[in-house]
Amino acid sequence: MAITAHIAAMEPTFTDFLIPEPAFFGPLFSMLVLALLLDAVFGDFPWLFSRIGHPVVWIGNLIAWFEKRLNRTDRSNPDRLLRGAVTSLVVIAVAAAFGGVVQFVSSLGDVFRAPEVLLVAVLIAQKGLYQHVKAVSNALKKDGIAGGRKAVSMIVGRNPDTLDEAGISRAAIESCAENFSDGVVAPLFWYVVGGPIGICAYKAINTLDSMIGHRNERYLYFGRFAARLDDVANFIPARIAGGVICLAALIGKKTSGTAAWQTMLSDAKKHKSPNAGWQEAAFAGALEIALAGPRQYGSEMVDDPYIGNGRSDLTAVDIDRALRLFTTSCLINAAWPIVLKVFWVGL
Repeated sequence: MAITAHIAAMEPTFTDFLIPEPAFFGPLFSMLVLALLLDAVFGDFPWLFSRIGHPVVWIGNLIAWFEKRLNRTDRSNPDRLLRGAVTSLVVIAVAAAFGGVVQFVSSLGDVFRAPEVLLVAVLIAQKGLYQHVKAVSNALKKDGIAGGRKAVSMIVGRNPDTLDEAGISRAAIESCAENFSDGVVAPLFWYVVGGPIGICAYKAINTLDSMIGHRNERYLYFGRFAARLDDVANFIPARIAGGVICLAALIGKKTSGTAAWQTMLSDAKKHKSPNAGWQEAAFAGALEIALAGPRQYGSEMVDDPYIGNGRSDLTAVDIDRALRLFTTSCLINAAWPIVLKVFWVGL
């Protein structure tokens, strides 16, 4: 009788599924699902962060403070490399410490887990990315090339004044593809790996790369450590993102999973980044289009090869097709924690 009662006590209940006993960082997967739902509904919480600033903006301000004081042109290249590495490590440490505080508060009990859910929701940017890319499509349809250039300048670094409709559309789709990994898959991955500390540290690394990880005279040495660290942090998530896109293309309408897979394997290496090519090639193959190619960043002309062998004369309709693929990819990306949770409870 005692043995039977003991076995019954070990069987998971529905409540355990929703809020299980803490593992490495508490009820990780349940909070992750709640965070993804919050992001899907509220996006970047503009009503809140327009008043207090977004956490990524806080990180950016800290990076700018260090960069202004330490990235001095009168210093030698090795010295600037060292200063950039110190800047990166300090910024990452501060972000990780903030995540540690949230993690500690969350560990105090179920009623204290709301800050962690909110943190994850604001650092996974699936709805925000959708809205920014959709704005480019809407602007092209409503205001033509002038409107499209203005909208796309908000999400890409290239010179919008040189872009025609095809160039604007390619830029928007490339941003959607690359940021699916950086803004959706990678934050989720590092949260699962390291909890609040992991996701905060990753967002610091990614923000450092976007601000100082450039191959120009000012940041070639100061930002080199940040750029290499970002390559490492995104190595696994980028390849997961590529696989998720291929699966989304396989089950989606008017997309080709086979072409996505084949193009990803053949063309990912054409991208200068060791990571971004995986998502862009998967998008290009799935939609049977060509991305990348020659383009202009500021005054610099970049003569890159095309990724994918489909059409390059893209329109706003192709941006909408890419967003449907992105939405399906986000749903798949959100599903795997639930699958893991089922196995977790089952074990």
